[in-house]
Amino acid sequence: MIKAARFFIFSLKLAAATCWAFAPLPARDINTLHTLIDSSRKTFDFSFATFRLLAKTRILRIDQLFSTAFDEPASAVNKENDSDAVNVVLVTGFESFNRDLYEQAGALLPVECKLNLQVFADSDIRTANEGINKKFAHAVENADAFIGSLIFDYDDVVAVSSLLPHVRGPRLIFESATELMAFNRVGTFNMESSGDGPTGPPPAIKAILNKFSSGKEEDKINGYLKMLKMGPDLLKFVPGEKASDLRTWLESYRYWNQGGMNNVKAMLQLITHKFLLETEKGDLEKLSSLELPDLEITPDVGLLHPLLSKFSANPKSYMRWRLSPECKELAKQQKFTLASDNAPRVAVLLYRKHVITNQRYIQDLIRYFEVEGIIPVPVFINGVEAHTIVRDWLTSQHEIDGVSKGVISRDSTYKPDEATSVDAVVSTIGFPLVGGPAGSMEAGRNVDVASQLLKSMDVPYVVASPLLLQSIPMWKSNGVLGLQSVVLYSLPELDGAIDTVVLGGLVGDKIALVPERVRKLCGRLKGWIDIRKTPPSDRKVSIMLYGFPPNVGAVGTAALLDVPNSLENILKRLYREGYDVGDFATDPDACGESLIAALSIQCENSVIAAGADRMQSAIEQRMERARGGDKTVPETLARPGGGLGGATVRGVNISFDELEKMLGKFMTKKVRKAWSEKERGPGINAKGEMVVSGLKVGNVWITVQPLLGVEGDPMRLLFERDLTPHPQYCAAYEWMRLPEESGGVGAQAVIHLGMHGTVEWLPGQPLGNDRQSWSDELLGGLPNIYIYAANNPSESILAKRRGYGTLVRYDVPPYGRAGLYLELANLKDLVNEYRAVEGENAKSDLREAIFATCEKCGINSDVTAPFSQSELSTISINVFDDWIANVSNYLAELEERLFSSGLHTIGRETTDQELSSYLNAYFSNKLSEDEIKNAISAWHRKSKTNHNHNFLSWFQNFARNFMGDVVDSKLDTLDNSLLQESTTIIELLVKSSSEEMDSVVNALNGGYVLPAPGGDLLRDGSSVLPTGRNIHALDPYRMPSAGAWARGERAANEIIRQHRESNNGAYPETCAVTLWGLDTIKTRGESIAIVLSLVGARPVKEGTGRTVCFELVPLIELGRPRIDVLASLSGIFRDSFANVVDLLDDMFERAAVADESPDMNYVKKHAMDLEASGTERPAARLFSNPPGDYGSMVNEVVGSGDWDNSDSLGEIWKGRNSYSYGRKEGGGGVRSGTSRPDVLDKLLSTTERVVQEIDSVEYGLTDIQEYYANTGALKKAAENRKAVDSAGRKKSVAVSVIEAFGGTSDSSEVPVKDVEDVLRMEYRSKFLNPKWRDAMIEQGSGGAYEVSQRMTAMVGWAATAEVDNFVFDQAAERYALDEEVAKKLQKSNPGM
Repeated sequence: MIKAARFFIFSLKLAAATCWAFAPLPARDINTLHTLIDSSRKTFDFSFATFRLLAKTRILRIDQLFSTAFDEPASAVNKENDSDAVNVVLVTGFESFNRDLYEQAGALLPVECKLNLQVFADSDIRTANEGINKKFAHAVENADAFIGSLIFDYDDVVAVSSLLPHVRGPRLIFESATELMAFNRVGTFNMESSGDGPTGPPPAIKAILNKFSSGKEEDKINGYLKMLKMGPDLLKFVPGEKASDLRTWLESYRYWNQGGMNNVKAMLQLITHKFLLETEKGDLEKLSSLELPDLEITPDVGLLHPLLSKFSANPKSYMRWRLSPECKELAKQQKFTLASDNAPRVAVLLYRKHVITNQRYIQDLIRYFEVEGIIPVPVFINGVEAHTIVRDWLTSQHEIDGVSKGVISRDSTYKPDEATSVDAVVSTIGFPLVGGPAGSMEAGRNVDVASQLLKSMDVPYVVASPLLLQSIPMWKSNGVLGLQSVVLYSLPELDGAIDTVVLGGLVGDKIALVPERVRKLCGRLKGWIDIRKTPPSDRKVSIMLYGFPPNVGAVGTAALLDVPNSLENILKRLYREGYDVGDFATDPDACGESLIAALSIQCENSVIAAGADRMQSAIEQRMERARGGDKTVPETLARPGGGLGGATVRGVNISFDELEKMLGKFMTKKVRKAWSEKERGPGINAKGEMVVSGLKVGNVWITVQPLLGVEGDPMRLLFERDLTPHPQYCAAYEWMRLPEESGGVGAQAVIHLGMHGTVEWLPGQPLGNDRQSWSDELLGGLPNIYIYAANNPSESILAKRRGYGTLVRYDVPPYGRAGLYLELANLKDLVNEYRAVEGENAKSDLREAIFATCEKCGINSDVTAPFSQSELSTISINVFDDWIANVSNYLAELEERLFSSGLHTIGRETTDQELSSYLNAYFSNKLSEDEIKNAISAWHRKSKTNHNHNFLSWFQNFARNFMGDVVDSKLDTLDNSLLQESTTIIELLVKSSSEEMDSVVNALNGGYVLPAPGGDLLRDGSSVLPTGRNIHALDPYRMPSAGAWARGERAANEIIRQHRESNNGAYPETCAVTLWGLDTIKTRGESIAIVLSLVGARPVKEGTGRTVCFELVPLIELGRPRIDVLASLSGIFRDSFANVVDLLDDMFERAAVADESPDMNYVKKHAMDLEASGTERPAARLFSNPPGDYGSMVNEVVGSGDWDNSDSLGEIWKGRNSYSYGRKEGGGGVRSGTSRPDVLDKLLSTTERVVQEIDSVEYGLTDIQEYYANTGALKKAAENRKAVDSAGRKKSVAVSVIEAFGGTSDSSEVPVKDVEDVLRMEYRSKFLNPKWRDAMIEQGSGGAYEVSQRMTAMVGWAATAEVDNFVFDQAAERYALDEEVAKKLQKSNPGM
């Protein structure tokens, strides 16, 4: 016996020596160990099996081993054969890493509790085929008690809800979807709603909540936790069974919330004890004698460190310890690396539950921070009180200085004796800063609170976390998906979070870090902190411009932005802020146009071939030619010094070996593999070296972003994951970041100027960069200040997430009204004259002139005359007058049509004329020109005074004094809200002009940029003002919005009506609908609503407003056939709205198998055809580019002229969009796209109509290449598959266009127009309009480039749709044949 015991102790020591961490022992191993030890006790044979199990478990605590070996064995977890056992089902939700803890806690319960515990994670609820897991269903249906937490997925919620009524006893659901919370029940206490009321605690408990918070709205959830902590103790004194049952629920929650082995054990004991007593099962005497373990309390908040033996109470005491000799001595003893005392200090917010359950990654994260030279200030929280930490416990040097100067006031809750100053804040929690997971229920509710707290500190706010809902392999294969993307990206971005980094993910049920990703986080943090601590005069900044496509005058252009003048203003502002910009800011001859001209020279192939050493002389030669009057050279180069303000070339020739030193062997190997020596790509000199160059202006280096692909080969634009940027692209970014002492630029930050560049589009993860994502590699730790158009929240999100962009949005240009010009003005005069004259003879003479003018202008295509020219003399007056009325209405619509007038300039004050144009466009006819003019004048007068009285009454007095009594009646009848709104918009527009530049400067200071949604004034009103903010998108789980659903439904009905009207009452069998990220965000999901309405489905929302399902409307209610839909997804929609893609896919799957006649369900009809031919996934309907790939490439082909006929453009589109997406795609637990060309081919063959939304005035069909490259090419791909008729022609596929800008969601009319009508309207109002043309030409090189872009788009539309001859004729007249215009274009952009 003694020898056996000694052998056991020896085995124990050996097992302990092999352990690498301390964590709970899985219940299945405890059961096995019980059996082995019980057998060993009887035979004194501690077999090798016993030792092997001990070594395997490694992590068994010493006291547990002794208890297990020498005491009576603990109650086994599973007692399925015991009829008196209490069957408890526990669901961990997305905390699967706590599965072992719960199992072991159950195994340690006293035998009297007779517990049979089964633990499931959320992944166990349903099987791969989406059905309820039979094992889970059996367990719940036979459960005596149920405990669930953190269950949010809708399908999981539905599955669990269907099973919970079977549970015989207590049902405890913590921190889950509201639908599940309603199932809470302990005895007489429940959370069921009464009537239409909400679920939740009784009113008396809700009343108590207010007593536990600070009284602030944002602190209510934190107060709720405090109430839960004290509630059970208070309820001891409240008589009655219901109070007792409520106390049981609260105590259970308190145990669960405090976490840890003993608390979980106590919770399980409490529930089983209560059930046994109520059902009078088991030994009641022994049960009554069992004492409930005391609650082991861990502080709600605190600080920790691997060297610290106990939690610190507050940041100040923590930092006192961290900088103490005691800490340094401990580090020395344990060989623990500490960051230096003067290292940056970063607050790290951690999940308390992860701390108290000893998740190893927490300690590892702190260690990595220290090793990387950052002092972490690790604060653990429950998750809901992050804002209170920032508000009460953290400060910054900026805030300290602001308080001392009296320009910043702290909240009264701030605790100076407990707070510490930090250089950045990192949250590993995700979710909103205010409320955490609970705050996500009403997305954006407390954004202002969070942003003002962070603005006061003015330090970077970064979210970085391991994935809790995805495994590392799944992330590596597919990027961040679904709900995890909302937690980590969408919600934190509402608060202004930047530089999100995925730190790791699940490995099995455990959380693991990827060390390289932690180093990436630290590198980016140090980049922001380093630039803040560097004096402005010493800061090295790069400004990157764009120049694609090459050799067409595109250098120094960006969407809607005057880049030359914006660049000039930025340099002058940096000079005023103390930056070294050489002589540029003080040189009266220096200008941005000259900088662009010099950069353009450096981009020429012949100059690149000569190498970086010859570039300065190449520029000087052009300056000589300009001074000699050479008209092919920009005239600004003729100024003294070339107008360059002392800027000189700084460039380098880089060999492949030198690139490898900068890029590293791993990534260089990939580049070498993708780019052979014979095809190194652009930017290579005659010696085969990579040429990187730019202009040095003091400490500012201005350069042009390298081309993404190969000139003349647009198919090598390299979006695919397995390819790489070309060598010179890599060299440009690497040399820009290389320290000056190593021969590089040594940039500490880069400004990407305008929308948009390409670094964020490089191969890599769609979302959640990893080591092999090229944007991650090339940007390194470089702060990226990205100046982006405010009206593009879709692509800007890509720049933010994949390109680590801190966005500073700029305003759209002022709006102009098209008016009427030349022959159109003449036509209006003729119509007015016709209406004014009397007498048949006079009218008869005008008929001929009006009809002829309409023919010349192409108006007859828009307003079809019900007669021919030969019939003019015979038709009745009424017929002609009716036609004239329609012509007049069309001219009125055209005259009022809006367009963007010119380009926006950063750093330039908004003029009164621009203010007037914005207000005129926004208010339309609600305010007259005089009222707008008076509002602006009144604002100017008010802004120069310090009047504190109400502006509206002041404005009315002003108007009366200066306009007389005549305005009294107008002011009295005019809606005061319009005057107030106009004042607000004026103030915000004026503020925008300064805030854009202020935000750029503040970002360069390493500061915080306030967040705001993207959008435009016309559609979104003043909510998008002022500009200069960090753009964020919307919560993808709330689309479509109620307004979007209403408009989308009406649009779908109108599309169907128009189609039937044109096709003898027949319904379209298939409509192709384009789903783009941009219009989806700006319209809040109108295009999604159109898809749903065509199919005959509607959104289903759960209690918090999230869209969780698209249910099919019964055919009897729908009253028509279900229209099949080919959904054409942009790459950004695919990546940003993965949840919507999954829901749509699920809807199509259900529609394809619905118990309905195929004659009334075209989705089913086509699916049956595909299935009969042996095609897999016949219900696939969501098509896009390959995973991680973007764009149809059609525009690149058209731009390069590398195409044979229009049919080939359709086939290019089809080849680029054959990948199907949805929850049914992929395999092995990894979801991704699957190439399904057969399904796509079938859908294209049945497509009769294409649907496209236009979301803004700025981006019409004729303004950007993407419309014809996608919608036009899709139309052509469908037409290619139509049968040829007897005349040798294929049936045309119609395109329905919905202009979604400027309308309101409650408008009863949703105009749907044919694409040809919209093209004519757009060409007349913009491209052919001298007013638009002249405004663009005034913008210099940028405006000239915009003209050239529309020329290319015109060619693209002509190839894929119908463009009238008058468009080409008038385009030639307006631009090529007008000598003065042609000269201006040549002068503005000699390269055109």
